[in-house]
Amino acid sequence: MNLPRLPIKIIILLLTGCLLLVSCSSDGGRQKKKTVVLQGQSSDDVDFGGSWELDYSQSDNIQTKLDSMVRELRRHADRTGGNQGAIMVGGAAGTNSAPSIIGLARMSDLITRSPLLKIQQSEHKIKVKREENFALTCEFYAGQYKTVETPLGTEICGWNGHQLVFKILLPEGLSIQHVMTLASFGGKLNVATTVVSDQVSYPFTLNRVYNRFVPGGSGFSCKMTLTKGRVCSTQSASTPATTPEPAPEPAPQ
Repeated sequence: MNLPRLPIKIIILLLTGCLLLVSCSSDGGRQKKKTVVLQGQSSDDVDFGGSWELDYSQSDNIQTKLDSMVRELRRHADRTGGNQGAIMVGGAAGTNSAPSIIGLARMSDLITRSPLLKIQQSEHKIKVKREENFALTCEFYAGQYKTVETPLGTEICGWNGHQLVFKILLPEGLSIQHVMTLASFGGKLNVATTVVSDQVSYPFTLNRVYNRFVPGGSGFSCKMTLTKGRVCSTQSASTPATTPEPAPEPAPQ
């Protein structure tokens, strides 16, 4: 997908608008989605601080995840085919329409394509700088979680056990959630991003695995896109600082 070179928040607003237009043309079939309950408690032994480089070999492939979702939606439609008002997967309009599903996948692609992360973390605050994207910030205190109203919607962040959760609630049942999980030895980071729409029966989740690294060196820089798959170019890159270890388990959907 060739997106125009616009500020990332503007592009998200445009994609959100497209999904809202689809929502307005549909009459029903909406299902409530499960959400992570934030406990508002920090985990002192979890330190995300440092520089992180995307590991494409261990991260989800967008096209594979999209195909999997379509298959699951079709199985669900087949199981409920005898019920009145059953949906047609991939149709032009309505719940689980092609525009709704593709829009969800494109939004997931857009907000998870950052190849590098730089994270600054203190006792009560974290800032996740994402290359080619806007930063995620959170202040956390014992027994509390943070809620902020923005032009995009309501932002909520906090600890869920050992995982740090960022959630953005958008209009008309749209939401974006990032769940950060650190591997036991601290060398790998999993970021599970889930996009939810009332117009698709299942959430779309992409797991991105990052390796901790020391900045410096040169090599290949790669990106994963929905239409072209993995695209690489020669430019400044980084060298992993630790021996590869198993990726942290993805967040439950």
